[in-house]
Amino acid sequence: MKKVFCIGELLIDFVAENQGKDLSKAKEFSKKAGGAPANVACTISKLGGNSFFIGAVGDDPFGTFLLRILENEKVDISLAQKCETFTTLAFVSIDADGERDFVFNRGADKELTYDATLKSKFEGNILHFGAATALLGGSLEETYSRYLFDGLTKNAFISFDPNFRIDLWKNKEDIFIRKCHTFIEKSHLCKFSLEEAQLLSGKDNLKEACQFFHDMGTQIIVVTLGSEGTLLSTKDIYKTIPSIKVTPKDTTGAGDAFIGCLLQQLAEHSKIEDVLTNDYLLSNMVSRANKAGAITTENFGAIQSLPTSQQLDA
Repeated sequence: MKKVFCIGELLIDFVAENQGKDLSKAKEFSKKAGGAPANVACTISKLGGNSFFIGAVGDDPFGTFLLRILENEKVDISLAQKCETFTTLAFVSIDADGERDFVFNRGADKELTYDATLKSKFEGNILHFGAATALLGGSLEETYSRYLFDGLTKNAFISFDPNFRIDLWKNKEDIFIRKCHTFIEKSHLCKFSLEEAQLLSGKDNLKEACQFFHDMGTQIIVVTLGSEGTLLSTKDIYKTIPSIKVTPKDTTGAGDAFIGCLLQQLAEHSKIEDVLTNDYLLSNMVSRANKAGAITTENFGAIQSLPTSQQLDA
């Protein structure tokens, strides 16, 4: 089984549950572990995969709390870093349909420094890049790019999720698009939301958007469409894989559970390139990943809501 290295942010989500989407009116918050790459790593581990988290937290009680959560989920945290900068915080509100509003207070995640010794660990494995904060500058952005180069030179399978957050990129979307394109053209697999696919391609039509990304170099494109399922596009496949019906309480982490489940399945194959041309196999993988994403929305908080293999098999 291939190892999956998840690179990016780990942070505290202070969630205003059952208080509407307007953060200015929220009075009570629950502390939860967050950060898209960390959620992906936990999903992979919970489903029996071998995941590593690469990111930075503060040398403070919140950082300790976060690393302990990952460790309890059997994620390898030996490559995580602690620094003097305070742990990154996000304040999240959730409306009645489970949709979210974010405000970030960025901290330690931007301080991740490059470790040249990791290059040898990447060989033949999977690298997943979650970009919610990674392209905002700081040491993290440089480190992020260097690990992409290392992964490519070591024949790693590259996965990229832009994790677009309007609060972080308002009036700077053109910069976000330009920076994401560097990763999209080098990735084997890209996972987008509908909004991200249209923003990053400049195309309203999804088929045209997928062709745009394929022309850039991406082999597998998945576009999550909420209750409608997921659009799967490769050189030979273009179809929507349906999801299961659930009543969502919190959509936080649904996309992370989806891509984590998909990567865990891909990691079980010694030759991932063989999967790309197998319509039946790849479609079933996406269907299972849809189920993982849907189940995650049925409870509050991403990591504690992630499904087990038994739940997916039921």
